[in-house]
Amino acid sequence: MIQAEISLGKNWPEIISAVLCEDAIKAALRTTQFDYLVNDNSMAEISIRFADNDEVQIFNRDYRDKDKPTNILSFPMIEAEFIGVMAKSANSEIMLGDMILAYEICAAEAQEKSIPLHQHVNHLIIHGTLHLLGYDHMEEAEAEAMEALEVKALASMGLPNPYI
Repeated sequence: MIQAEISLGKNWPEIISAVLCEDAIKAALRTTQFDYLVNDNSMAEISIRFADNDEVQIFNRDYRDKDKPTNILSFPMIEAEFIGVMAKSANSEIMLGDMILAYEICAAEAQEKSIPLHQHVNHLIIHGTLHLLGYDHMEEAEAEAMEALEVKALASMGLPNPYI
């Protein structure tokens, strides 16, 4: 079972909900080897903070040495190799990690792409979930693999490929 604990900061519309986030998380999980978490007896949780640029900039500066805001940051709480072991434990609760999104950047990106904000948030939550599961895009091959998973997850939600 998947649970999203969300915290909405100022400016974020109420359409951004735990259900929207959980749907995106499930779509991401279904594209990976961790798909069993969607229907498993274990509880997997992700905490998502919908913040502003200033708050995200602080985290980006303090944890990544980049003194600027970004659209989303993900902070894994468990190494991907241990997720399966924990999920198989009786009545386990797995805290996959935290995400934080910056309103102004997300809203500007959605406007640039001429898509609704909640659609862009779905993409970013999928992207962030993949990071929490150990996926990355530092190398070209990793980026291509991660983008393919994002596209597949978005398609399962009836959403278009954001990379076209």
